[in-house]
Amino acid sequence: MQEQSSGEELFATRNMDLHILDHRLRVTSISKNGLVNFTHPLIKLIFLRNRTRCKFFSLTETPENYTVVLDEEGFKELRPSEHLQVESSIWLPLNVVSNGNASSSSQAVGVTKIAKSVIAPLAQQHVSVFMLSTYQTDFILVKEKDLSVVVSTLEEEFNIYKEEGGESVPVHCQDVSNGLHKNGREAIQPTVHPVLIPKNQFCVMSLDPDTLPSIATTLIDVLFYSSSPKEDPQSSPSQDCVKFFSFSLIDGYISLVMDTEAQRRFPADLLFTSSSGELWRMVRIGGQPLGFDECGIVAQISQPLADSDISAYYISTFSFDHALVPEEDIVSVTDMLQHQRNEPATS
Repeated sequence: MQEQSSGEELFATRNMDLHILDHRLRVTSISKNGLVNFTHPLIKLIFLRNRTRCKFFSLTETPENYTVVLDEEGFKELRPSEHLQVESSIWLPLNVVSNGNASSSSQAVGVTKIAKSVIAPLAQQHVSVFMLSTYQTDFILVKEKDLSVVVSTLEEEFNIYKEEGGESVPVHCQDVSNGLHKNGREAIQPTVHPVLIPKNQFCVMSLDPDTLPSIATTLIDVLFYSSSPKEDPQSSPSQDCVKFFSFSLIDGYISLVMDTEAQRRFPADLLFTSSSGELWRMVRIGGQPLGFDECGIVAQISQPLADSDISAYYISTFSFDHALVPEEDIVSVTDMLQHQRNEPATS
């Protein structure tokens, strides 16, 4: 995400491409007390790339559970268990990239760039999305059964390509079958979900995959054996800080999201972030688990951020959604969300 720039999302000249990546993904959850049953396959997926054909893997720890998003090859490694929940859909990751013609009037990065051109139109067409922002880019996951609606909704704004065997093949509405081209249902006002803003400061970082062995013991400790002294699994999430750690290894690129307490445990010279080294604050969306069918949850947060040109990473998990905004903007974001709760938007 750090190296990309874009304009105000007025793409009349189609200066952005939308890629349907060559991955078919599953979204799963491992219970906290069931993690011991999955450490073997997870270590294999994280560290032993030569022993698995998995190309898309993401593991996010929250106070509730571990969310694991992975492709079909990786999913084969997870054995059925009472501790493993699997969302029934196949998900396809989309990625927006500049094709070189974009003019840049906005410095915002992340989901903010695509809020008006992708997130809002899909919400209006009742397409639920699962977001995964990484250091490098932002993945918009949509259900495979919704692909025809996605293409017909976005093809006026984007050149759309489907990656197949390393090639990018242009996709048009008539190329996608098995679904309505437009969802004709009347738009409904989404639920305004409660938000929690913990006091942790977060870092969004990357790592050269070749140096992954150098941090292996620390990463294993943080992921599988660490329990923050502030964290009691039985306690309410309204505490000052929440446990949140995300590791992604996608097509050879590593992304890490962690709070500053966890960051201090890693060698400073191996993890890198953007030149400004900014810190981020979290907005956790949802009082009860959100599920996977409601539409407009991401738009509800990303739209006002885009209106204010505030950068945001966005990471969906099995139970809740999480937006990361620059620390210097957290007061204005808090005020914005409070106003939204008091006076829900009508658009």
